[in-house]
Amino acid sequence: MNRLIIVYILGSVLKITGVLLLLPIVTGIIYHESTTMFFVWVALGCIAGGFLLTLKKPKNQVFYLKEGCVATALSWIAISIVGALPFYISGQIPSFTDAMFETVSGFTTTGASILTDVESLDKCMLMWRSFTHWIGGMGVLVFLLAVIPLNGGSHMNLMKAESPGPSVGKLVPKVKYTARILYAIYIAITIIELVLLLIARMPVFDALCTSFGTAGTGGFGIKNDSIAGYSPAIQWIVTIFMILFGVNFNAYYYILFRHIRKALSMEEVRCYFAIILTSIAIIFFNILDTSANALTALRDASFQVGSIITTTGFSTVDFNQWSDACKVVLVLLMFIGACAGSTGGGIKVSRFVVLIKTLVKELNSYIHPKSVKKIKIDDKPVEHEVVRAVNVYFITFAIVFSASVLLVSFEDTDLVTTFTAVAATINNIGPGLGIVGPAANFSIFNPFTKYVLIFDMLAGRLELFPLLILFHPTIWKEMIALPVKTNKKKA
Repeated sequence: MNRLIIVYILGSVLKITGVLLLLPIVTGIIYHESTTMFFVWVALGCIAGGFLLTLKKPKNQVFYLKEGCVATALSWIAISIVGALPFYISGQIPSFTDAMFETVSGFTTTGASILTDVESLDKCMLMWRSFTHWIGGMGVLVFLLAVIPLNGGSHMNLMKAESPGPSVGKLVPKVKYTARILYAIYIAITIIELVLLLIARMPVFDALCTSFGTAGTGGFGIKNDSIAGYSPAIQWIVTIFMILFGVNFNAYYYILFRHIRKALSMEEVRCYFAIILTSIAIIFFNILDTSANALTALRDASFQVGSIITTTGFSTVDFNQWSDACKVVLVLLMFIGACAGSTGGGIKVSRFVVLIKTLVKELNSYIHPKSVKKIKIDDKPVEHEVVRAVNVYFITFAIVFSASVLLVSFEDTDLVTTFTAVAATINNIGPGLGIVGPAANFSIFNPFTKYVLIFDMLAGRLELFPLLILFHPTIWKEMIALPVKTNKKKA
């Protein structure tokens, strides 16, 4: 275990977090808020701690997937604790558990909240709360890859540990440049949305927070009614960009470099849009009779489908009041999620594509036992290792999900609330159904349940294994083991 490089990465993450805290500091200065000083203290502490941890650069900078998973999990836990401090020490969120829940929900782009009155927070707190979505959307370690040099295949091992989806590929030969391209696309689409929201006459502060929430597919609203109070034009803009941020970013890379046919031929992206259109149609016809008019029904259906499948979690209506058919569609979308390589959560469309093709292959083998057929996606054979990883992921997801539902059930809430609270957190959605619906929040739960859901949010964002590996005894033995000294005798 290369412990020194893990410590070095943690130090680098702390320094970056300290710099990122400048945004709420600037916001607080603009609005003359006294709580700004709490961000200043935390930022200075982060930068000082980061410099101490990175004073000595490790000679051996190569590390493997094991170290990548440990570094990723510890980094996300560290930034969550640091990010919660301004909320807690300022008294804006008096309970540390609640502050942690809100911050983890932000960084993991979940959008589940314990706040009963969001509008009571200071502007700098609201800005930081929304900005955590933007940071977590692409991943702080992906940003780190773009700026720090690592040797060998270490970049890819770190990227695999943090990036969503069954596999991670390089867009260009060097992973460092892949990370830069991804962030460039991420920033560009965020700016485009921001400009369009401003054109639609959304206030600057609101537009910034909404753009951060949409880009990271997080869903923290700065109003108690989320996005419902804004104009239809703004709702349509947010709907479109939620869906766009749920697309595999490789497609944008192909479009950027004029490989449009390659982008359009991506099977996962085609399935993603087919699921969205089908879901919108089902919900549209179900809510048409209860909506003011057809256009309102279409807007509400499109917004909620886009919000749930991309795991953003914004809302314009209380879909808890919709028919059971609509709620079943939304719950299914919670599990399907967005595309791999996007900022969205969930199990991912690509995994379901692989799973369905595996099922079809197995059925065909019963009919034609001697036939040998490979699973293909985008006309390319899918390696057995990827198929195995997808199957293992589904099994692991089912185990973690079931265990979480059991633990949350001790709250003695109704089954719909318990089931969707776990579904909404492990899939990084935000609102669920029942008591945790879009018109309510997660403040009803006790501290133990909140920590179970915090674990689910982190596990869902990190694709389970980087967080689960921390519970393996071998990892901790290697982490705390003293280095073995060898005595070399002279001949």
